[in-house]
Amino acid sequence: MRIVGVDDAGRGAVIGPLVIAGVLIDEKNLPRLRELGVRDSKRLSPHRREQLAEEIKKLVLKYHIIKLLPPEIDKVVETGRKLHRLNRLEAQTMAKVITVLKPDIAYVDASDVLADRFKDHIEEILSFDVQIVSEHKADAKYPVVSAASIIAKVERDKAIAKLRERHGDLGCGYPTDVKTIEFLENRIQKFGFYPDFVRKSWKPAKRLKTKTEAKQTKLV
Repeated sequence: MRIVGVDDAGRGAVIGPLVIAGVLIDEKNLPRLRELGVRDSKRLSPHRREQLAEEIKKLVLKYHIIKLLPPEIDKVVETGRKLHRLNRLEAQTMAKVITVLKPDIAYVDASDVLADRFKDHIEEILSFDVQIVSEHKADAKYPVVSAASIIAKVERDKAIAKLRERHGDLGCGYPTDVKTIEFLENRIQKFGFYPDFVRKSWKPAKRLKTKTEAKQTKLV
């Protein structure tokens, strides 16, 4: 039995990519993931995630990563209801990952509030028979999904590190990070627009832009 786990990293971020990762493993090697200490990526330090990511890549049969960049996310979100459209985009991307890995069964961390609906959106894209198990918090329940979560998080961290090298300290890219908000404010004040690695359709980005433009109008 060939098993896949699929998860994302960066869904709620305002800066950087949304990363979808999948790992394909032989069923007999699933216990090895637990032995490695694989668990939900959010409960691991960045250094430990990097270590485990390398161990996971050696253990699995194959892995596949897709990065959704801000312009692509903005295009989808702005054409309809944000969460609904984003959920569909994630489901379609997970379907692409599953298609590349071709498992017998795939465990996915459901992004939709309705896990079965998320499953349906994945299945409507697939052109081969595969059992889909779509559950909330699957990354905490199934080590194979935890493994995918770790790889996705490490890839996103790398992407943010590269942006930081080129553009300065922009925090972790989430709107809850003070450094991220300060970076966005400074960019708008200095240039009047956001760079292409910012999700312009996100409410925090829109709100900051509107606020800054209003201040500048008053000064004039």
